[in-house]
Amino acid sequence: MKQLSGDIKHGSYLALAKGISIVENELPGYLELLTGLRENNTTPVIGITGPPGAGKSTLVNALLRHWLQQHKKIAVIAVDPSSPFNFGALLGDRIRMNAFYTNKNIYIRSLASRGALGGLSSKIIEITDLVKDSLFDLVVVETVGVGQSEVEVAGLADCTIVALVPEAGDEVQTLKAGIMEIADIFVVNKADRDNAEALYRNLRLMAHEKAGDEREIPVFKTVATDETGIAELAEEIENFVAAGNKITEKKIQLLAQKSWQLMQTRRMGGVSRYQLQKAITDALQAGGFNLYSFTLNFMRQVFDNTSS
Repeated sequence: MKQLSGDIKHGSYLALAKGISIVENELPGYLELLTGLRENNTTPVIGITGPPGAGKSTLVNALLRHWLQQHKKIAVIAVDPSSPFNFGALLGDRIRMNAFYTNKNIYIRSLASRGALGGLSSKIIEITDLVKDSLFDLVVVETVGVGQSEVEVAGLADCTIVALVPEAGDEVQTLKAGIMEIADIFVVNKADRDNAEALYRNLRLMAHEKAGDEREIPVFKTVATDETGIAELAEEIENFVAAGNKITEKKIQLLAQKSWQLMQTRRMGGVSRYQLQKAITDALQAGGFNLYSFTLNFMRQVFDNTSS
């Protein structure tokens, strides 16, 4: 593992791909890889989230083109929905990034959410930190934009971008409290459509009301397909992460959240979904099934086995 870890640190994409597979599937040596990560790694993680149809992948593509012009080296982790039956990625966001496959300064990896509650893969924290260990200037994480993924990505990223489209005007009012808590930057994408200006003004008003004495969340209008507004957005992202390399209350909270999620994942590591399905099948066939009693008994069995 020392050789593999060293190759990852020196920027080998082949080694990184192998390392990600080891961590994602918890193969022998994965803990050695994680405990050998660089200390105090400040490579910024940019989270891009928002509802389906917000054009997140197109926005990522436009940002990648801009950063490539600045000779930056970027990793993209695209979290896809997964089938509950085989846990494989379905959408394959990399298909929409074909133009970057042969670019040596771009590394793209899709991860299946694997049925995790919310839209993020249960291994996303470890994999993102492993990717940061390689020689990248930026790591971009694009979520599937469902469930609680908007909140989850805020616990992972140094800068969280919430992308919305003009048609989301009514939805913004419903999501108001949640998105105001997690957004560092708002983007009104597809801003050449009707109602874009109304959504822009609404977000500006919400951001102003929320700010108080704190930083007011900026709102940008973009048309990612022709890169309108992308340079200005990229500059704001870079300025935000540059100012964030210090110990703040938010950073402490985010690291505590990461640690908590890691502990939860480790605690539940002995739970096999296939084993769970078989146990439920047996319990149903036995009759008198109560979900809550079953769950408590199943957890006792799993945790007794893992602690012995």
